[in-house]
Amino acid sequence: MAQAIAQSTLTSPLFTVLNPQGRPTGVFEPLSMAPRLDTLEGKTVYLVDVGFAGGYEFLEELRAWFSRNMPAVKTLLHRKKGNMFLDDPELWAQVKDKGHAVIFGVGG
Repeated sequence: MAQAIAQSTLTSPLFTVLNPQGRPTGVFEPLSMAPRLDTLEGKTVYLVDVGFAGGYEFLEELRAWFSRNMPAVKTLLHRKKGNMFLDDPELWAQVKDKGHAVIFGVGG
């Protein structure tokens, strides 16, 4: 009898996975990456902290590296609003309008 119960348990689902944001996932078309820049000289690079622990500190170090090694590159360090799972449309619009490149920082 115990053997029959074990077999029926193995064929039924053990758990259900839900989206933690509570939004339907749907089907999305993949997007291509932006074309690579020929140079960063004279360009504006946004350094965006998305909220992972240690990310902001890493981006501060990266900004200092650019200052020492590539002074012609303008870097703008920003913290994204909210947590890592929330959107920040205002920041993305600013990056698209005024920036040439973006580096997202994650720590850990």
